[in-house]
Amino acid sequence: MRVLEAKPPLKVVRAFEAEYGAALVHLHNVSGGVLGGDHLTLQAQVGEGARAQITTTSATRIYRSRVDVPPSYQLNELSVAENGLLELLPDPLIPFAQSAYQQRTAITLAEGAGLFWWETVAPGREARDECFDYDLLGLEVDIQAKGRPIALEYTRLEPKLRSLSSLARLGDYRYFSTFYICKVGLPASQWTALEAELGHLAGELTRANETLWGVSTLVRDGLVVRGVSCEGRSLSSGLLAFWRAAKLVLYGQVATPPRKVY
Repeated sequence: MRVLEAKPPLKVVRAFEAEYGAALVHLHNVSGGVLGGDHLTLQAQVGEGARAQITTTSATRIYRSRVDVPPSYQLNELSVAENGLLELLPDPLIPFAQSAYQQRTAITLAEGAGLFWWETVAPGREARDECFDYDLLGLEVDIQAKGRPIALEYTRLEPKLRSLSSLARLGDYRYFSTFYICKVGLPASQWTALEAELGHLAGELTRANETLWGVSTLVRDGLVVRGVSCEGRSLSSGLLAFWRAAKLVLYGQVATPPRKVY
């Protein structure tokens, strides 16, 4: 790992060796969370043929904002060169009551590049009876493969204006996850086969009125897994199961969860 620039509150200490020679990097937020008005940027490039795992040391806490400051914002810009692999595996995002946060994640993939990236969002601090008590959560995704978009998303959640407990949104579920699995250059037939395999796994992991999973191929070069649940642990274990199954098919390797440092 080469660090070109690092400014508080985001910090990386060193790279650890992960399975199959990958570099395991822990992203620390030394302020303990994202404060109102913060503007954070994470930029990372995975070199040709290189493999990297990026994870956080704990959940990302979005603290309450004052009414006189703009929403906190994080920009994630990541690129993977030819035949590289990025496994972006953060802990859940927890928006506190009265918080306002926007995030944009832009990922570019070259020929043969691979990506495993998940994002889980909690309803808030449930131990304090905070459930969808935040003001704003905006999540934007832009994944490009060889210069062409394969996934574009824009989510804007304002629970106090539009209830997330509506049947048109989350209903009785409180947590939700998205998991992108990509490898540039594979034929569509291989993604259709993997979609069927992961779809079968989704059926096994789904529990009526507890956890729901679904799988769908992208326009090319990947697929997306989505889940909703009444509690976070089911999503965490499910994401690991999908990761292990997909990495075995795409790379012939066993996925190993990154060890944590504190």
